Amino acid sequence: MRYRLFCAALLGLVVASWAGAQTPSPWPTQDGTFTIPDFRFGTGETLPQLRLHYLTLGKRHTDRNGHTDNAVLLLHGTGGDAHSLLNPIFSDVLFGPGQPLDITKYFLILPDDIGHGSSSKPSDGLHAHFPQYDYDDMVRSQHAMLLEGLKVDHLRLILGTSMGCMQTFVWGETYPGFSEALAPFACLPTAIAGRNRMMRYMAIQAIKQDPQWLDGEYPSEPTQGLRTANEMIFIMGSSPLLLQKRAPTRAAAEAYVDDYLKRVMSATDANDLIFYTNASRNYDPSPNLERITVPVLYINSADDFVNPPELGIAEALAQRIPQCRFVLIPTSDATRGHGTHTAAAVWKDYLVQLLQQSQRSDHKP
Repeated sequence: MRYRLFCAALLGLVVASWAGAQTPSPWPTQDGTFTIPDFRFGTGETLPQLRLHYLTLGKRHTDRNGHTDNAVLLLHGTGGDAHSLLNPIFSDVLFGPGQPLDITKYFLILPDDIGHGSSSKPSDGLHAHFPQYDYDDMVRSQHAMLLEGLKVDHLRLILGTSMGCMQTFVWGETYPGFSEALAPFACLPTAIAGRNRMMRYMAIQAIKQDPQWLDGEYPSEPTQGLRTANEMIFIMGSSPLLLQKRAPTRAAAEAYVDDYLKRVMSATDANDLIFYTNASRNYDPSPNLERITVPVLYINSADDFVNPPELGIAEALAQRIPQCRFVLIPTSDATRGHGTHTAAAVWKDYLVQLLQQSQRSDHKP
């Protein structure tokens, strides 16, 4: 749990390793839990009670018509939780006085998605019998949490990283105009296929083919399968330039891997990993991108192994979004591969421009 508070995102695990042994900054967060009775998933499965945990920072403000005008939804990556974006390389750059998401002006909402953190997940007890949730389920539950739990009927911004990036595109299509602006970082607005799906599939199968998995009813974690899955995740989020600098010798490289695996193996449940890795299986916003009419800041990085720029997908699909600005961050000493989504200093100025562009004249938080 302590490591999860540090940064437990599927691909953020690697980011945390690169950033050093940092703990979340001591922001004055408020905990909350919203429960949805008889939540029906896209598969037709239901849960008697779907529990959604979240953190908030700042205070909710309403305009003269009673609508929320300063709420920002921050969405974590696969395997992460509400604490993931409290990583100092993200929060210290964005949340302070005068910063883009200054908590004296904005009401920040950081949820634990279904299957993550303190929200309902397989490891709570249903194990492999937990409903097969997907990104549509996550976004629908977030929408309900905002409207019914937090009484937030409008968002100033949705900013999502990795899995949160993909959810941001789903939000833009499913609830057009609910947010004044969207900032999806580190993903592609199309079906998960090619090498991306291959890596996810290999991680899932590594666990399922471990004899200790026992169809999800293991008395102790299936160690070998879980180790292989975590190794796949490490490669997915890796940055060759940074890792070469962090581990310039054979001994350093091997020690780096050993340290990484020691930390993540104690913080990962095999069933949880299978479910959140597979939640992207039917994600594909590409047919309906024209529905997203609010300003969009879409950022990928050139050294992202998960979403490599040579595919040309991001540039082509961004053109179909009416008010989309696509930025490809060049590889540099400041980028972190896939994890550049959390290194806010790299893209902070672009976010400032998005907030200025999308500022409504009838309110100024």
